Amino acid sequence: MNWNSLDLNLLRVLDAMLHERNTTRVGERIGLSQPAVSAALKRLRQVLDNPLFVREGNRMVPTPLAESLEEPLRQALARIERTLSGGAPFDPARSTRLFRLAGDDYLSETLLPGLMALLSKRAPGIRFQVLPTNPNRLAQQLAESSIDMAVLRADEEPPDWMDHALALHASPTVVACKRNKRLTRAGVKDRETIPIGLFCDMPHVFFSPEGKLAGREDAALAKIGRQRRIVLTVPDFFSVARVVAQTQLLGLIPDRFAHSVASQLGLRIYALPFKMPLVPLALYWHRRHTSDAEHRWMRERILELLEPLDALRHPVSLAGDDADDRVRPAARPSRRSRKGASPRHPSL
Repeated sequence: MNWNSLDLNLLRVLDAMLHERNTTRVGERIGLSQPAVSAALKRLRQVLDNPLFVREGNRMVPTPLAESLEEPLRQALARIERTLSGGAPFDPARSTRLFRLAGDDYLSETLLPGLMALLSKRAPGIRFQVLPTNPNRLAQQLAESSIDMAVLRADEEPPDWMDHALALHASPTVVACKRNKRLTRAGVKDRETIPIGLFCDMPHVFFSPEGKLAGREDAALAKIGRQRRIVLTVPDFFSVARVVAQTQLLGLIPDRFAHSVASQLGLRIYALPFKMPLVPLALYWHRRHTSDAEHRWMRERILELLEPLDALRHPVSLAGDDADDRVRPAARPSRRSRKGASPRHPSL
């Protein structure tokens, strides 16, 4: 191996290629042209005397040597980044980093407009990608660095290598079309509570990105001996809202999301007729990024923008509705305190 031919930029290309398996996406990830990426890979093959990647159809498959380098290389680059950043102040205005956040369309509606406005003023060089959530692959995506962070339901204690901070509590609410015939006949007005019998008898569209046929709402109904009629499942909240707007179905979506889209879609908002825990959402990331100044700055901005959406601290009330009697915060995972943690976000 010729060490004189090796430089840090080649290792960054190799690391990105092990993530992406595509030279065009590698260029987008690290800010190089596709020919520059190909040239870097050619130099790496010469330095390491190994093909590193072999084309298989439309994919680039790593050789055993390349696979063996993936995790050690990622850890080494992270250590170099931490070492070089030292205690130097971070200037977001000079950053050109690409951040990848896994999140659903709740974030697209409530977080992204404010976040992009903030970045355009304070960090115009930062690029941002929001990718679909897949709770079943969260650990793998963070371990592979295919995402930098994710906002998901805080359902259970994450592994030790994964850090998290509570972002907000979401409050579910019922939406229906303004022309819903059964609600009109029953005399149920906007912002009122739908009678439990009518609620359970009416057909529902259910938000289920994992493809499940029941959720927290159904568990809460089962506790009081009730069951609703789910006739459709969809993977995002916008689909729930759009289907409801054009059918006679009911849907449950977060109250902030409902208030944001109700007017443009012609929806009415109703109170739940049963007690439903608030849904805790947390921001997750790999522990190797906890001390990364750029990563920490972005986490803090996201959490600051999400805090006003917390239904526990800033509830959105419905006229004539006693929300405190209807909704309780759900239990969320505990997390041991880390050195230097803030009171609001214990793992930040």
